[in-house]
Formats: sequence, C-alpha cells, structure tokens
Amino acid sequence: MERLQKIIARAGVASRRKAEKLILEGHVAVNGRIVTELGSKADPARDKISVDGRPLTRARSRVAILLNKPDAYISTVSDPLHRPTVLSLVRGIKERVYPVGRLDYHSTGVILLTNDGELANFLMSRASGIPRTYHVKLEARPRPEDLRQLEQGIALDGRPTSPCRIRPLAGRDKPWYEITLVEGRYHQVRRMFERIGQPVLKLKRVRIAFLTDRGLSPGQWRFLSEEEIRKLKQWKVGVTNLENRV
Repeated sequence: MERLQKIIARAGVASRRKAEKLILEGHVAVNGRIVTELGSKADPARDKISVDGRPLTRARSRVAILLNKPDAYISTVSDPLHRPTVLSLVRGIKERVYPVGRLDYHSTGVILLTNDGELANFLMSRASGIPRTYHVKLEARPRPEDLRQLEQGIALDGRPTSPCRIRPLAGRDKPWYEITLVEGRYHQVRRMFERIGQPVLKLKRVRIAFLTDRGLSPGQWRFLSEEEIRKLKQWKVGVTNLENRV
C-alpha cells in the first residue's frame, strides 16, 4: 500500500504537491469512491485509481524535457483564457508531461517539463537548493548598495530571501544583470528589483543547475539524457558557497 499522491506522481499525472491538491479538491477516486484525505493509501497493482474519471496508468517511461520558452506562452497545462501553453510546443510525444515550476507569460528561457513526479517534487522543493540563473533588463542602473542589499537578502512575504549573486552584463543597450538564485518564490526576481525601484523590463532564464539554453532557439526543446536526469536527482545540497553551486 502506498500514499495516493505518491502513486499519482509516479504515474506522471502531476507532481506530488499538485497530486495532493487534486486529492483535496475531490478529483481522485479509488475503486469508484472519491478520496479527499491526504493520508489515504492504495495498491496500484490491485485498486482502480482514476483522476477526473480517467483511469490511472503507469507512465510508459520517465522523461524530462528542456524547453526554451518564447514570449507570450503560459507555463501551465491549460489556461482558462485560452492563451497558448508551453505544452503546445512539445506536441507529438507519447508521454504526458507537465511544467516544473513556472515562467511568467512574458518571461522567456529554459523550463523543464516531465512526467517524473519524484524529479519534479525534488526540483520544486526549497531544500533542493537548485540554482536558477536569469538575465534581466532594467531601465536604469541600480546603486551598488541596492544590489548588495538584494544579494544579502530582503524580506518578501514576511521572511528573508536567501543570498543570491548579481553581476552586470556588458555590451547591452540598456542595463542588463545576471542574477542567480537558489530558491524560487512567486515572481521573485521581478519583485526583488521592484523593491529597489527598478522594474524589470525583460527577464530570461538562461540556466537551471547545469542546464542552459545553448543550442535551443525560442520554442525549441530536447529530451534530457539519462545522465542529466541522474545528475539532477543527485544534486548535492548543503553547499554554502554560491560559486560552487553553479
């Protein structure tokens, strides 16, 4: 017997966190009965488990995709406003994948999609310490003391942000900066720069851990290799020096 959210995540329907939400909202049934308690367990070999009426089947294979998200795409499975989603860019694959985390509608750059619930759960965990690097375009050049404040951490949503690294990028028409974070809160990069009076004009994610957008034009994607997936799952946490994390 296993917890339902773990079974759903392993089947590739959603991450474990999303699977818990599906259970709480009454989307999951076991042997025809709706289950809404997170502690519920089932036997995937014997019980008939369904999500929104569709029988749960094991994913054919666990895959992970690296996509270079273009502007004006939603990083969700569906959108009530009928805007294009990142899934429309990876049509034709047999596996049912979903985005790991989000990029804003007008943000661009690398994003992962997978049907591996365990991988998605790890990558979205605060404890994973996976670094994410962004290039941001600003209207004006911030004061050095403001950048140092952002690097050391500021209060967002009642708690301090983790230390980050910010570097200027040369040879651009407007001030551009590279910022590397080891956490991912809601609209974090935009909100951090807004706090020092510098709204972000453009935002592009160029790296997740060791994965970059190299060789991927906007809208293009590729499967991760087994070795890349293994490296992600074995990412070492607890390294305090940010320079050693990227």
